[in-house]
Amino acid sequence: MTEVAFHFGAPDKLDYVCRLLRKATGRGAKVVVLGPQSHMQQLDAKLWGLSPTDFLAHSLDGGALQARSPVVLTTALHAGLAEHGVLVNLTDAVPEGFAQFERVIEVVSTDEADRSVARGRWRQYAQQGIRIQKHDLNLRGAG
Repeated sequence: MTEVAFHFGAPDKLDYVCRLLRKATGRGAKVVVLGPQSHMQQLDAKLWGLSPTDFLAHSLDGGALQARSPVVLTTALHAGLAEHGVLVNLTDAVPEGFAQFERVIEVVSTDEADRSVARGRWRQYAQQGIRIQKHDLNLRGAG
């Protein structure tokens, strides 16, 4: 069964996702990031310029290097992404097809509207019998 974890309290969701991706890929994980087009464009730019000495290999969905890339940025899920074991969801809905991934990470900001929508996703996962892990980033100082 797919593991689901909510990471609550990210002051800047995209900056947090960059750190999360660096950590995950450093451990050998292959990750899909799902979100709106505007988020994917911003994240693409951020991943190109993490630091002068740091680059996180990634591709946009459908790109020539997708099969070899440890990180794929996409606006829609499809079967070709199943080989990536981790899904980071930046959308407002529980993604259709999330169960093809071993792990789903939901990143939630400090914004009350974002937190409210996230609570709805939490309930949807719970209704499907999925046990959810909660990570409060404010307690960890990982904001």
